[in-house]
Amino acid sequence: MEKRNTNKLIISCCLSGAGTTREMAPAVPIHPDEIAADVVRVVKAGAAIVHIHIRDDEGKKSMSIDKFTEAVELTRAACKKENLDVIINLTTSGGSYIDEERINHLAKLRPEMCSYDAGTLNWANSFVFENHPRFLEKLTKAVLEYDIKPEVEVFDTGFMGNTAFYIKKHGLKVPTHYQFIMNVPGGMPGSVKNLAFFVEMLPAGSTWSVSGIGSAHMPMMLAALAMGADGIRVGLEDNVVFDVDKDGKKTIGTNEQFVKRAADLARLAGRGIANAEEARKLLGITRKCL
Repeated sequence: MEKRNTNKLIISCCLSGAGTTREMAPAVPIHPDEIAADVVRVVKAGAAIVHIHIRDDEGKKSMSIDKFTEAVELTRAACKKENLDVIINLTTSGGSYIDEERINHLAKLRPEMCSYDAGTLNWANSFVFENHPRFLEKLTKAVLEYDIKPEVEVFDTGFMGNTAFYIKKHGLKVPTHYQFIMNVPGGMPGSVKNLAFFVEMLPAGSTWSVSGIGSAHMPMMLAALAMGADGIRVGLEDNVVFDVDKDGKKTIGTNEQFVKRAADLARLAGRGIANAEEARKLLGITRKCL
């Protein structure tokens, strides 16, 4: 029988992503002041990490360094006012943006973490989720230069091999933290069998977390707790439906609700909830950006 993970669980909240709209989820934080206010709520509910995307004034996806700066500075100020601590994880997922637009905010803001999408896939028939080898080389250099812990996002099995390449050939630091994103159209379907396959592929000493997209949200969270995950990711970027009643009526959630439920389930599974400082120790983060 494998040794049970008794470490406290790291809860990450992906606040909005690039595509969740008010029509999909009225509580999604779009503007920098809304992001900062929502961070305060989710940290109080149990989140140790917040994953931040930003939008333009019309609510469309953006990689504006000015918007990132405003969101991060407001978040830092709001947390200090409430005497809260959190790990800020900034996206580098830029869609059609040039490489530098996806990385420049890291140099200016020096977050403790950033996303590291370790490969390219067809997002069903919608678009190509492109992370060119040229970009990954630049991103690897940036996280090393600025001492940022990469959250290696894995959407399919080939992403694991890509990560191993950048560890071996470009010096990406180990131990690595993997974020398994399950059930993206065109990626790995969100099943317990598939998650177990990913976990078996992990290099020794790695830490891992999981998020289930859409209907896979709850099954993947429960499976992760059963398998001894180091973390789970919840939030309106990945799923907006909090509950479905017996008649099929859906209740749209808030980030605070998703984090609180994740914390409650973790406690039922016998896991404590890691605060930001405890999460830093578990992930090997030595620099604090708040």
